[in-house]
Order: sequence, then structure tokens, then C-alpha cells
Amino acid sequence: MATTTRLLNLLSLLQTRRDWPGALLAERLDISHRTVRRDIDRLREMGYSIAATMGPDGGYRLDAGSELPPLLFDDDQVIALAVALQAATLTGVGIEEDAVRALTTVRQVMPSRLRHRLDALTFTTISTDSSDADSVSPEVLVAISAAVRAREVLRFDYSNGRSTDNIEITPPRRVEPHHLVTSKRRWYLVAWDLERDDWRIFRADRITPRIPNGPQFTPKEIPGGDVSEYVAACFKGSEHINK
Repeated sequence: MATTTRLLNLLSLLQTRRDWPGALLAERLDISHRTVRRDIDRLREMGYSIAATMGPDGGYRLDAGSELPPLLFDDDQVIALAVALQAATLTGVGIEEDAVRALTTVRQVMPSRLRHRLDALTFTTISTDSSDADSVSPEVLVAISAAVRAREVLRFDYSNGRSTDNIEITPPRRVEPHHLVTSKRRWYLVAWDLERDDWRIFRADRITPRIPNGPQFTPKEIPGGDVSEYVAACFKGSEHINK
């Protein structure tokens, strides 16, 4: 087996499970333990963070590194990625230009058989409501998501106006963030408002997070137990929605 082919096969195996015993890698690739170690070193030189695992078997684990190394996708993953990038304009996030560049990069290295499949899925993305065109920055979404995951009180300024010349800024809000949801090209934060002692839904494009976050909290249960049903009900009645 050529070295390049062997490295790709090794990388593919490492991506399929968390820990790989060295003996099992050698068996699957039909190579010696010494060659496995040498190939692991080559992958590390290419930027992959591969940790050696301890134990009677001894093996390897593919971890996240400091930089994004070359990635290996199967055919279905490539098509899914390309379709998702084409539909990025409907997310309401300011990533349209980045999505186009990423899609161009993917297409440049895509085998012809996959390009033919992708061309068969050509579609046009349409926004049915021009009033839903307000976009939110990825940085804001990341900050909100981080607070949701860490279960930390989120502090932020909230704008109640559209005009950039006369924007009304309310006092800083303090909420327990529970869910980040998207609907019709807009992103919303579902949270327990600590000042109003009630559930509220905030438009993410009007949120300016304040750093650092507040203390951790124990999440309350969403009314009805289902965030999708709760948000849908609020949209129908416009209750608890900060516009």
C-alpha cells in the first residue's frame, strides 16, 4: 500500500472511534506496529493532534488541535456539507460570503461523481419575508450558546429600535439562557428573565453580550416541557416576546 493511501486509511479509522489500540490498527491496515507509529508521527507533522493512550493495549486517540488540519469526509458527508453551504443564506447569520468561499473550496477538490450528484440537487434559496432580513453575527450566537451550555447567567444590552440613528438601549438585562432557536431567518434566545421573574424570548440580532457572564444556575423547566411548542405558542400570541 502506498504511503499516502495508507495515511488516508489510518486517518479514516481514527475518525470513526475515540480510542484505537495500536495492535488493532496494525491488523486493520495489515502493517507492522512500527509502521503504525511512523505513520502516526507523519499525521502529527501534518497538524493532527493524536494522543497516545495508556493501558495494556496501548493505542491512539485523535483529539482536537490548535489549528484545523485537512479533513476526510465520505461521499454522503461531502454532499451534506455542500448542500448546507448553499442554504447558508437562509440562516440569518452574516456568513454568506464565508459560505460561498467554503463551497468553492469543497467543489475544487470534489470528485466528478460527487459534483454530478450535487448538480442534481441545485436549488434556489428564497426569503418569503423581506422584513426578516436582519442578520446576527456569528460571535453573538457563539457567546449566547456558550452561556446556555455553561448554564451561566447572561448579561447583555438589548436594542428596541431598528434605526441606527435613534436606537433605544434598555438597561442591561440579566437572564438565565435556556435555548437558542431559529425561525424564518431570525434567531431567538429563550430565557428566564431575572428582573421580570418570567420567561422571555429575545431577538438575537438585538443582543450585545456583556463579558463576563454571571454565576451558574440550575435550569428551570420550559413551560410544557417542549421548547418548540412553547416558542410556537408565544409567536401565535406574541406573548413574552421582546420585539
